[in-house]
Amino acid sequence: MPIRPELKPLYPPNWPELSRQVRFERAGGVCQRCGRPHGHHLQVLPGGRWKHPETGHWFNGRGRRISPPDLIEHLQIRQTKVVLAAAHLNHDPTSNRLRNLRAFCQRCHLLHDRMYHLAQRRLTLRRRLALGDLFEGVYRAGVTPPGL
Repeated sequence: MPIRPELKPLYPPNWPELSRQVRFERAGGVCQRCGRPHGHHLQVLPGGRWKHPETGHWFNGRGRRISPPDLIEHLQIRQTKVVLAAAHLNHDPTSNRLRNLRAFCQRCHLLHDRMYHLAQRRLTLRRRLALGDLFEGVYRAGVTPPGL
């Protein structure tokens, strides 16, 4: 996942090398939460179930082997490409110790950062409402507010 420009100063200069070390040397190119392999196109189902591209076995969102989906569930299968990212376990990009970093696929990284994303969403919505109140509220150009 790309780093937002305003957060880049928080990352160390050697971040690309550190990230590569976590994702490929330590984790072996697989998600450390669910086991999805980096760079492969997978068949996935809602809820995080996925089919291993080499063995053909199905796994749940935690990487445990499960029975294959039934015929109706096969209608919901979609394709996705797995890209690993180095995730900060404590959500602090300035804390770059190896024990604080894990290799996560997109799904696991989004689940890990879910509370942060919900908080950001709330802030964005409140900012939009405030701007709407400020510039597009009852007091529009050329309209006299009631009571004046």
